[in-house]
Amino acid sequence: MAFYRQAGSIPRKRHTQHRRPDGSLYYEELMSADGFSSDSSLLYHEQIPSAIVDAWPWNTLDYRTTPNEPLLPRHFRLHELFAEQEWKHEDVVSSRRLVLSNADVRISYVVAGLPSPLYRNALGDECVYVESGSASVQTVFGALTVGTGDYVVLPRGTTHRWVPDFDEPLRAYCIEANSHISSPPRYVSRFGQFLEHAPYCERDLRTPSAPEVVEDTDVEVVVKHRGANGITGTVYIYLRHPFDVVGWDGCLYPYAFNVADFEPITGRIHQPPPAHQVFTGTGFVICNFVPRKVDYHPLAVPVPYYHANVDSDEVMFYCGGDYQARRGSGIGQGSVSLHPGGYSHGPQPGAIERSLGTEFVEELAVMVDTVRPLELGEGGAVCEDPGYPWSWSGRGPAG
Repeated sequence: MAFYRQAGSIPRKRHTQHRRPDGSLYYEELMSADGFSSDSSLLYHEQIPSAIVDAWPWNTLDYRTTPNEPLLPRHFRLHELFAEQEWKHEDVVSSRRLVLSNADVRISYVVAGLPSPLYRNALGDECVYVESGSASVQTVFGALTVGTGDYVVLPRGTTHRWVPDFDEPLRAYCIEANSHISSPPRYVSRFGQFLEHAPYCERDLRTPSAPEVVEDTDVEVVVKHRGANGITGTVYIYLRHPFDVVGWDGCLYPYAFNVADFEPITGRIHQPPPAHQVFTGTGFVICNFVPRKVDYHPLAVPVPYYHANVDSDEVMFYCGGDYQARRGSGIGQGSVSLHPGGYSHGPQPGAIERSLGTEFVEELAVMVDTVRPLELGEGGAVCEDPGYPWSWSGRGPAG
């Protein structure tokens, strides 16, 4: 995202001396994507950002998966993953439960009330959708105040932690890439500015507050990274707190974007999912379906037509409103549906007739479409609705 920002104290020219009031030097750190060939930011630290004093393996989450075999549409009830008061003992990083995964993206869910450890994902960018609740996302760049409906995009390698407000649970839908996450290329000019037809723009993005220096010593940071057998982790002990940045500038930094600021693209007849796209990553896209005026041709059918995902798996997280095309399927708030490539899917029986004449829908959903097939994680396996595959026919394998 080539949208330049600067905050705090920086020198007039990059890679030149930046001195403190006492005459000693600050330490410059370049955080860059794609080596030195894409967006980057320069951060100025009070202490050497490489100074660690200890390290040991981190017991990361359960990333084991099972194939979607036999190939079935599936429904997961995410709100069943955490007991009513369990959130008071969970955090956004360590307590995630894996729902679906492939080589490009991992989709997890968490309900949390505790501050997370300081955390850095060295595998790829993260896009966390806040289903409900509020929190401060404290980062090396500064803090973001986030709440219900916010996407929080955290570039790979960003040291951060989540601090929920303690009076209510923070429900978060976590999309972890093995790549970078960006706005769709068709939304931006060749110079990086959002174009007039884009459904959101720079004004809608909330960037971190000015960085604040924390003076702690011997600080623990957990890092998720590549290992010999896949995903693993390491705990570093830093000599000084990583939040010792006095200033930074550049085009690579975390930001928040609220789904209510997405301006839906509508038409006289039903618009295909790319009209709802909000972000893209390698091997997947993220779309959102927001409250909107629907198809206004006099003979329009306002719910989706049946469609076969020839090249992708489709994952829909139902996070608000009334998704009338799925009425009768068991899907509700907090549900996730998986419709895999090779299976044709669409509205539930009776939904087409009920939709005729509808002028406005109140639905709210976040969709992830993946190129590679998805497998079921531990979280998905334990909250699956076994009757969902037969909800179109009304007859299961024993019937």
